[in-house]
Amino acid sequence: MNLPTHARVVIVGGGIAGCSTAYHLCKLGITDVLLLEQGRLTSGTTWHAAGLIGQMRPNRTMTRMSKYGIELYATLEAETGLATGWKQCGSVNVARTPERWQVLQRQAALARGFGVEVQLITPQQAGDLYPLLRTDDLQGAQWVPGDGKANPADLCMSLAKGARQRGAKLLEGIEVTGVIVEHGRAVGVRTAQGEVRCEVVVNCAGQWARQFGALAGVTVPLYSAEHFYIVTDRIEGVHPMLPVMRDPDGFIYYKEEVGGLVMGGFEPVAKPWGMEGIPDKFEFQLLAEDWDQFQPLMEAAIQRVPALETAGVKLLLNGPESFTPDGNFILGEAPEIGNYFVAAGFNSAGIANAGG
Repeated sequence: MNLPTHARVVIVGGGIAGCSTAYHLCKLGITDVLLLEQGRLTSGTTWHAAGLIGQMRPNRTMTRMSKYGIELYATLEAETGLATGWKQCGSVNVARTPERWQVLQRQAALARGFGVEVQLITPQQAGDLYPLLRTDDLQGAQWVPGDGKANPADLCMSLAKGARQRGAKLLEGIEVTGVIVEHGRAVGVRTAQGEVRCEVVVNCAGQWARQFGALAGVTVPLYSAEHFYIVTDRIEGVHPMLPVMRDPDGFIYYKEEVGGLVMGGFEPVAKPWGMEGIPDKFEFQLLAEDWDQFQPLMEAAIQRVPALETAGVKLLLNGPESFTPDGNFILGEAPEIGNYFVAAGFNSAGIANAGG
């Protein structure tokens, strides 16, 4: 497909945020949409995401986004014919300290007010739902039956197909090298293959969003950090509908994958990456293992799920993800120039929230 010379909306970036933006614009009736991806769809951060989809968010707007995402992902396969890997397995969130238990109780009250079904349960009930769980040191837990998981790359491709079916054009291998600004407004983009005039530019460039924004004088405050998870061999008692489990006191999460566990987390002292800029050709690539950095998470994980101590580890995956200073998403029109929108900085929650 040749590069058009005009589109109503140009989206830069073909990860889950870009594909979801294209899909939803088309659903709203804005079908003259052109998405440009410098590599291939999903090749940045989306393809190596863990794919946890939870509804517990700190405020009403973010909770509504997550709830909508779950409703969309549950029906998308029927609409597009492409599997998303969506499984409503529920999630168990556990509290090790009295302070955390207070937080979970407060969260549950808020979530109920936002229409999310959530139950406060005893450590023993948490162990019934998640048999691998060590429960003797827990104060309590939450059970969120509507939560689930999906396959990020498949989900992204399903959104992309839904957008194409409604008229959007999605082109791969096209690097956007600049934004055309006239009278303080974005009016087009420059690529090696030529210029495209448009009415609106949307920066969905993921961990490249800061660098791409800078080309037009738009500040997008995010940076990448190395982000880790392990994938284990099969573990007895692990099945496809085993709930997602989160232990925020240990900074860790678990989900089932092919009869084993994916275990990852957010170490308290993160390890930045790409501070001098992220390579354009960083497609379907990972970073080197760093077991020293992962050690605190591994220790916490074995304490919470003792079966991990003897489980075989297939790999330690280290893929960079972008994070913002305040932990909030960067969404909306840029203050510096008109008709330039940003959807980036999802802080490792992009799969769960891209739909919303």
